[in-house]
Amino acid sequence: MPILRPASATVLLALTLPLALAGCGSSPVLEASLPTVPVILDEGAAAEAISRYRAQHGLGPVTIDSRLIRAASFQAVANARAGRLSHEAAGSFDSRMAGAGFGKRYASENLSAGSETFDQVLARWKASPEHNRNMLMPQLRRVGIARVDAPDTRYKRFWALVMAAD
Repeated sequence: MPILRPASATVLLALTLPLALAGCGSSPVLEASLPTVPVILDEGAAAEAISRYRAQHGLGPVTIDSRLIRAASFQAVANARAGRLSHEAAGSFDSRMAGAGFGKRYASENLSAGSETFDQVLARWKASPEHNRNMLMPQLRRVGIARVDAPDTRYKRFWALVMAAD
């Protein structure tokens, strides 16, 4: 499920997202009781694989950004707790990107569920026209990736890749 757009958000959204992230806001999805387990990934290896793929298409590399890792983690947790994929599970993409400090830049998000390894999820994203287009946006320079496992759900594993321009 891709999302692609130049990021734009109001100041109000940028100010309210940190409250929601800190637990001061309320989201029924994030309060769900499905147990989740964050998975430690080699984000550097993921960025290198995406950079190699982009180079095959004449595009520049991407680097890991800790703010985007947090944004991806937040979205992966929200989807895992919901037991389904939705770009709105943790709030609108625009508001999440504004909260991560990327409110006025090009950005995109790829979600997936079920894949066991990064190589598997990357292959799925390459095979999907919209996900592939997101990874090949020329403006992108930074990425964050996360996987959260939810053993009691149909898909078991939930992935989020968030990408943005400098």
